[in-house]
Amino acid sequence: MGKTYFVTGTDTDAGKTVITCGLLEAARLTGLTTLALKPVSAGCHQSENGLNSALRNQDALALMEAMTLSLPYEQVNPLALEPPVAPHIAAAEAGVCITLDRLVGYCRGALMHKSDLALIEGAGGWRVPLNSREMISGLAKALNTPAILVVGMKLGCISQALLTAEAILRDGVKLAGWVANQIDPGMSRYEENFQTLKNLIPAPCLGVVPFLSDTSSGRVAGYLDISPLVAIK
Repeated sequence: MGKTYFVTGTDTDAGKTVITCGLLEAARLTGLTTLALKPVSAGCHQSENGLNSALRNQDALALMEAMTLSLPYEQVNPLALEPPVAPHIAAAEAGVCITLDRLVGYCRGALMHKSDLALIEGAGGWRVPLNSREMISGLAKALNTPAILVVGMKLGCISQALLTAEAILRDGVKLAGWVANQIDPGMSRYEENFQTLKNLIPAPCLGVVPFLSDTSSGRVAGYLDISPLVAIK
């Protein structure tokens, strides 16, 4: 039976997509089939497709390229919003209603396509609103999906990471693992910060990704260990 995880981050720029694509590639290299979803995205561009124009998100397109299964764009990223702002704000401006039930339905439909590893990438951090009452974090809980936390390694990341891990566990969601992703090449006391997080985050570290000029999935995969997530073939 395949495994499904929800990928979240300490904030918007933590590198969720880069790490998600790396995890997908690491799984592919071991012979596993993979599927990835980006249920809601904000920050999309108009893409011409014949006579039609449709919104497309670069993160969702990257996931489609990295995963082994082939799904229509609309299944990978069912809710695409143009402005690069918080999803609930972008949705309100577009006259679109985002609800947790709607996202759960989209995900369950897509997950009917069986794979060894399925990754659902969130939007921003753990507590990103979908509307005035619901958060993106509710999706992981509703789907009973463990979380993977991507920590953007920079000044201040310790508090962000520990608060996020605490919120995940308080919501009753299992924290399956975390990844240290260096987004600030000049971060002071990097190793000391990493060791602090390793000691305090109650989940296995799935990888330590240095600051890279080449963030292709193949390059990133070499720094990741997916064995705690799946049974390697």
